[in-house]
Amino acid sequence: MKGRIVSLFAVFTTSLVISVPVFAHHSMSMYDRGHDTTFKATITQFEWVNPHSQITFTVADEHGNVEKWVAEGPGPNRLANHGWNKDSLKPGDQVTIVGNRNKDGSPTMRFLKVILPDGQELVARPRSFL
Repeated sequence: MKGRIVSLFAVFTTSLVISVPVFAHHSMSMYDRGHDTTFKATITQFEWVNPHSQITFTVADEHGNVEKWVAEGPGPNRLANHGWNKDSLKPGDQVTIVGNRNKDGSPTMRFLKVILPDGQELVARPRSFL
């Protein structure tokens, strides 16, 4: 009986230790969540993948120089809950992207919403999730 309890405890402990990384997730502290940035952008790629969707886009600065940016967002399940699908954005689409820039100054951001040319807003995260 004692051996059985020890075995069950060992299995439980091992399962717990192995499962801890499943609950780990990186912080969003790298993004300046206190300020929203808005870009008029041209989509170059939209990746509908887990754990985070990704939008690659280009923007022209005030001098006409084109910069490549990457925006990270929620996974497909959360986006689908807000009306997105894998075909929501296509290369060449002209959109407005609103999000939080990376604090390190790199051309990366966390997107909050995308506004299509017809004015439709595709929200990535309701304000309650920010």
